[in-house]
Amino acid sequence: MSELLKAGEHAPDFTLSSHAGAAAGDAEDKVTLSELRGKNVVLVFYPADWSAVCGDQLTLYNEILPVIEKLDAELFGISVDGVFCHQAFRESRGYKMTLLSDFEPKGEVAKKYGVYRDGDGFSERALFVIDKEGVIRYSYVSPIGINPGANEILQSLREIQAAENGKGEQANA
Repeated sequence: MSELLKAGEHAPDFTLSSHAGAAAGDAEDKVTLSELRGKNVVLVFYPADWSAVCGDQLTLYNEILPVIEKLDAELFGISVDGVFCHQAFRESRGYKMTLLSDFEPKGEVAKKYGVYRDGDGFSERALFVIDKEGVIRYSYVSPIGINPGANEILQSLREIQAAENGKGEQANA
């Protein structure tokens, strides 16, 4: 595993297929990080669809998705599972967030972020909060069997929002 990217570093760009393509019968529906500039982004790397801890973690994020969106952010789940697996997992759980497939080449994006487990063939359980300019504001790797929760995600997004509000107030002064 390469080194975890830290706060202050630029988030590496990527393009990944989403579950939405599977739903439409077209595995070519893509999400490109750089196209999301101007919006805060939360990346949730998780080991695998259908595992208990991953399911609990994504269920929590699904429940607070309206809060994340209110903080002007979009959340993406990323694992090495394929788009059709993501679509089935998403439908069965009623998730509203977009799930991205880091399937081929396997783990390429997780490797860029320093969270791929070479010996296991899947990613760490890792969180990244990226601001509107593409800078990582928060990164964390949780022990693989522990749901990291959402407190730090929400705190980071609130800090970004407070900084943006402060800039606006300074510009108006």
